[in-house]
Amino acid sequence: MSFKHDSQAPLPAQSRLSLSGLLRFGLPSLIGLMLFVIPIPLNGQVTVPIAFLAKMIQNGLTDWWPIAAAIIIVLAWIGTAITRWVKPSALLKLPLWRTLFDISLFWFAARTLGVIFVIATLFQVGPEWIWSDQTGGMLLNNLIPGLFVVFMLAGLLLPLLVDFGLLEMFGTLMTRIMRPLFTLPGRSSVNCMASWLGDGTIGVMMTSKQYELGYYTKREAAVIGTTFTAVSITFTFIVLSNVNLAHMFIPFYVTVTLAGMVAAIIMPRIPPLSRKADTYFEDKPAGEDETLPAGWKPLSWGLHQAVNKAEQHEGVGSFFRNGLKNILDLWIGVIPVVMAIGTTAVAIAEYTPIFKWLGAPFEPLLVLMGVPEAAAASQTILVGFADMFLPTVLASGIESEMTRFVVAALSVTQLIYMSEVGGLLLGSKLPVTLKDLIIIFLLRTIITLPIIVGIAHLLF
Repeated sequence: MSFKHDSQAPLPAQSRLSLSGLLRFGLPSLIGLMLFVIPIPLNGQVTVPIAFLAKMIQNGLTDWWPIAAAIIIVLAWIGTAITRWVKPSALLKLPLWRTLFDISLFWFAARTLGVIFVIATLFQVGPEWIWSDQTGGMLLNNLIPGLFVVFMLAGLLLPLLVDFGLLEMFGTLMTRIMRPLFTLPGRSSVNCMASWLGDGTIGVMMTSKQYELGYYTKREAAVIGTTFTAVSITFTFIVLSNVNLAHMFIPFYVTVTLAGMVAAIIMPRIPPLSRKADTYFEDKPAGEDETLPAGWKPLSWGLHQAVNKAEQHEGVGSFFRNGLKNILDLWIGVIPVVMAIGTTAVAIAEYTPIFKWLGAPFEPLLVLMGVPEAAAASQTILVGFADMFLPTVLASGIESEMTRFVVAALSVTQLIYMSEVGGLLLGSKLPVTLKDLIIIFLLRTIITLPIIVGIAHLLF
């Protein structure tokens, strides 16, 4: 939809906004931006406060999070089994119960696999490929506790970004940028910033909720969820440190951002994302209009919409009720899927040569682009689909700094990895399939690799 002036009679632009309305919009939105979007230096690293809080909480109860995650996965399976087999009419009348447990056979199978994997990992029983420290152990003890805490904090606090008018404000101001560059509505700028600068998992959660509320079409939601969900700035630093190049963080992050932006411009315009329907979740659009009424400027109209949105909020009780629903939806809906799909993908990467075989065709391309130790680098190209940390683990033994730089940057810009973001995308209601994710991963690799290699040649 184009951003244009409406020819109808102007709305009352002169109407004054009350101080209380401005505060209801401004204070929660400012807190939300500070928590989720604005990076700050902490303990020698750059991070967003929500990620710092999550890490602090996670470290405070390190031994308990895997057990808590296992309980959630088991309860998710029990609730789904009761719903499918017992069909309790009283429970099925509850909207929240239906949302959490009335799912398709495919997702019930995924939750069943998640239960098997989490029990095997927690008690270290069954085949070692399920529960080893490189597979299920890594998921249950390292990745999922982080997700568990992030879901808890973000599920509760994300309404600060979405319920008090911030998206309406940015929707008006950013449409002229987001539409021509990324084919997205202006309000998505907040999602994209939260995803890229903050944490991709938060971006997926935020986008999924906005999609379910009818603010994004299937195509727009798929583009946001698969194009901007980068790992956090802090984790980017960890990735670079793993290949002993921490001293190059600034040129590295500039490289990742530039390659990511080029991919973000191209990906929405080619299949599979370009072929997603511009229809809404359950055909229920929110009815948001991007046109600018006559007599209004973007800033004043955006502020008017933002204050109206904030004044419609039902108060503290509604804030916490909705936050609790968000948390349960994320814990029950996503964590079992991440355990199932993540463990499977990482096990394939660790215990089979499949990803090495698949990466072999990239060796001549790397040679052509002048990348040293091309044979070793080619083995890392596609293994990131299982887990984005694996390429840098494999690359740690490569002698060439340039090659290690390329591998680390590519692992970040590929974005889709099944141990976390891929599992989140599939576990959410976003309109993407496993086939979509495979194709998007390959396309992002092809688009960003030459850019990264070109910049690497300038740096080394």
